[in-house]
Amino acid sequence: MFLRAICVFVLLGILVAGLWPFHAPKNEVSWSSGGSGLLFGKYGSIVSAGLFTDPSSQADSSCSLEIWLEPRRVNAAGTILAFYWPESRAVPFALRQSLDDLLVELPSRNHLRDAKKARIYAGHVFSHQKAVFLAISSGRSGTTVYMDGTLVRQAADFRFSSRDLTGQFIVGNSPASTHNWSGQLWRLAIYSRELSAVEVLEHYANFTKSDQKVLTGGKGAVALYLFNEGNGNVVHNRVDSATDLSIPERFFVLNEQFLESPWSEFRPGSSYWKNVGINIAGFVPLGFFILALFNSVPKVRRPVLVTVVLGFTVSFTIEVLQAFLPTRDSGMTDLITNTLGTTIGVLAFKYGAAGGILAGNPS
Repeated sequence: MFLRAICVFVLLGILVAGLWPFHAPKNEVSWSSGGSGLLFGKYGSIVSAGLFTDPSSQADSSCSLEIWLEPRRVNAAGTILAFYWPESRAVPFALRQSLDDLLVELPSRNHLRDAKKARIYAGHVFSHQKAVFLAISSGRSGTTVYMDGTLVRQAADFRFSSRDLTGQFIVGNSPASTHNWSGQLWRLAIYSRELSAVEVLEHYANFTKSDQKVLTGGKGAVALYLFNEGNGNVVHNRVDSATDLSIPERFFVLNEQFLESPWSEFRPGSSYWKNVGINIAGFVPLGFFILALFNSVPKVRRPVLVTVVLGFTVSFTIEVLQAFLPTRDSGMTDLITNTLGTTIGVLAFKYGAAGGILAGNPS
């Protein structure tokens, strides 16, 4: 009875840890108290009402993006913004925080052999807890990243086009998984042309001084969000109202993945490996105590194999249910690490001193 109680307790603990909070939480997006700026909490994201279309007929047309923001934490990871193509379920462009670095990524190109690069980093952009004005401009000569009007990164072999900045627009989270970002936004602009260093510096001065010139967006502006509405659930695009941003009542993921591949789930940084360790350690008690219970039941044949299969089944069940929860990610990485944790627990019981005591064979 004691072993059974422990097994039930361990199993319930795993289910709660894997499925909590069992529903879509309230969308943690709110207007700043000063009336200008939008705050993103732990689970917060917004999405465009319509789809962005490519204003250029050229496949390799230049484009730029400007954003004025402040992350909630320096050493954190999350998707600041991304575009999503509903038809192909592809993510052509994503801007992320990776600890204190800025990551510009083209996720849909990660699997292409002819893609020279699918991502670039701009180092130490978020090294201090302060607002930064970022400009990412891409053209024939490659991609250039500016911070507060100053050049911080150039990549001649990395390039994206205005076509990559099309589709559904999501701010604060990834379109396909829970990779949310926390912080505050003040300005966001998208252009269908490459910006020069002089223009970026001028825009930085206009933005930070709240100059009236920013109200029009300027030449080639596709979108301009000033985040100065102060209330309501809509962020207006000053260039095209068809792509206003909506603030849903509940947190969401546009295209929740089912058993996402390990290479797609991988995120550089300590938080990823911390989660891997937690997933392994969390299933060790399951393997340990379930095997102890099965060893006490003579009718169970091959208890080691049955225990490992049970651990896999529990993990698979959790991953299936997580596909319906926006705060959780359904992925093969968890399935692998959970099964590994169960196996480690089995080995710990089979060859450990504690296992011998529970089995009634003290060493």
